Amino acid sequence: MFGKLMGPAGVAARGAVLLLFYLVALVSAALGAVWVFAVGATLAIAGEFALARWSAPTMTLLEKVGLGRVYRQLARDAASILLVVAALRLTAGELVTVLLLPVAVWVVAVFAGALNRMIDRRNPASALVRNIDLGPLRAAPRPPEWAAGVAGERLAVVNMLLVPAAVLAAAWDSVTPMLAGGAATVLSAALAGGVVALTWLRGRGMGKSPLLPAVQHWMESYRPEVALYFAGPAKDVYQANMWLAPTEALERRAVVLMRSREAFHELADTRLPVICVPAGVDFMNLDLTSVRAALYAANVGANIHMLREPGTKHVFVGHGDSDKQASVNPYSKVYDEVWVAGLAGRERYARAGVGVLDADIVEIGRPQLAGVHTFGSESIDRPFTVLYAPTWEGWLDDDPYHTSLTAMGERIIRGLLAARPSVRVIYKPHPLTGTRSKETKAVHERVVELIRAAGGDTEATSLDGPGHRVVTGRVPALFDCFNQTDMLISDISSVVSDFVQSQRPYVVANPSGLPEDEFRRNFPTSRGAYLLSADCGELEKIVAVTRAGDDPMTEARRDLKVYLLGPDEPNSMERFRQEIGRLCG
Repeated sequence: MFGKLMGPAGVAARGAVLLLFYLVALVSAALGAVWVFAVGATLAIAGEFALARWSAPTMTLLEKVGLGRVYRQLARDAASILLVVAALRLTAGELVTVLLLPVAVWVVAVFAGALNRMIDRRNPASALVRNIDLGPLRAAPRPPEWAAGVAGERLAVVNMLLVPAAVLAAAWDSVTPMLAGGAATVLSAALAGGVVALTWLRGRGMGKSPLLPAVQHWMESYRPEVALYFAGPAKDVYQANMWLAPTEALERRAVVLMRSREAFHELADTRLPVICVPAGVDFMNLDLTSVRAALYAANVGANIHMLREPGTKHVFVGHGDSDKQASVNPYSKVYDEVWVAGLAGRERYARAGVGVLDADIVEIGRPQLAGVHTFGSESIDRPFTVLYAPTWEGWLDDDPYHTSLTAMGERIIRGLLAARPSVRVIYKPHPLTGTRSKETKAVHERVVELIRAAGGDTEATSLDGPGHRVVTGRVPALFDCFNQTDMLISDISSVVSDFVQSQRPYVVANPSGLPEDEFRRNFPTSRGAYLLSADCGELEKIVAVTRAGDDPMTEARRDLKVYLLGPDEPNSMERFRQEIGRLCG
């Protein structure tokens, strides 16, 4: 029932259905209708678990309208008590006991939650580290995860045992099942609450957490010269991931500084030391005077906490050059320098006129692309492979052409799957695809279904084998897909700029229908591309020409590579090292 309701209306409808189950339980309990109560209360409990698992927006909506989990749990407990009171003739002592047992659970839950918060404040998780030995730390004890996880209002969920207890009591005309069920809930709550309380008592007088001082001591002894700083959320951590390998290869003392716990856990594997300090005050209290160069992969507000370091050179390295408006963000002028791949990036800022001085722009190439094989350098003992890598829908509601996926994605995939001789399809959407537009998300799901129906692996973690692939995880990486690709289809994005390194044919979607000359003038990264209109009428011919090896765009791609990514000598990694060396002195 819940799964069939879609969109904002569906969210509200699911919430209404859940509340209806609670209403049925309350009314039937007051009327003594045992089996109606049993059905309503059971559906309410099942609905709670279903919505928590599959419809978080519904739970959020109920909280916003003042019908949060606590009130729903209280309604369920009240309904159980009402049924027993309506169906049985209780003595005064039995009535008091029936009332007090669920109340006792709530009292334990409240105190357990308060003590757990006090434990958290006593020993806050003020920092997280990776690849760093902080030595022995005398931290205040914490309760086991299971006890800490249920402390507070979650602990009252054990009162759901009152539902079957109340049904049995009413059916058997005996208060005993209700008393037994209530006693079981109190004992269960007391066990978890007791563990939390004992943990709190053990930690009394242990003082402040030593974690941040230990991190500061490590910084003073290691004295990093370079910091890769990332303050974005977990969904954007790919932006930092692309700079991990180049930063490792600098052969200088470097550290990754992060601000989000969730992003910290999603960061790719690295040999670099990683420090995450979420709180702004804690981060600004760190002594970072040894850092000579700070590299920023994204423009976010919390960058200010690092930008305030006066002895550091602050460099925006971004997360890929493209012709998108986002690649020339006016925020970029807050940095000491802006590093771009090639002349295209420099000219892009000049055209945009956003206040970034030409003297502050440095061309370093793309050191990430060292592992991208150039045309003809890899064995082609595999089927002709086309990679479709659309960008996401962007932030603006009024830009329907930011991604080709919404308007053209299904036609592109259908055309590739129908190609003869057959081609292998790799579909790798942008990590943020569907996060803003439900329409784009729906198209993405239909594209995945098309590939599944064609026998493809829709949860691919490897590119081995001849079959189609849907790649949505961190592995295989985009550049691994490049090395398995004979032709790329993409949008105006950094994917195109990076793919030019391979010198293989690529196609840029033109969903807005701009005239070819105007499109290539507005988007220089398309100068070496085949253009694909919204109806995808050119797709069959483009595939045929590129797979035949008679490619008229070869020379244009060769010239474009130098324009976008800079010269081959010195290579990008060497230029990256030289510029870091200049800043570190």
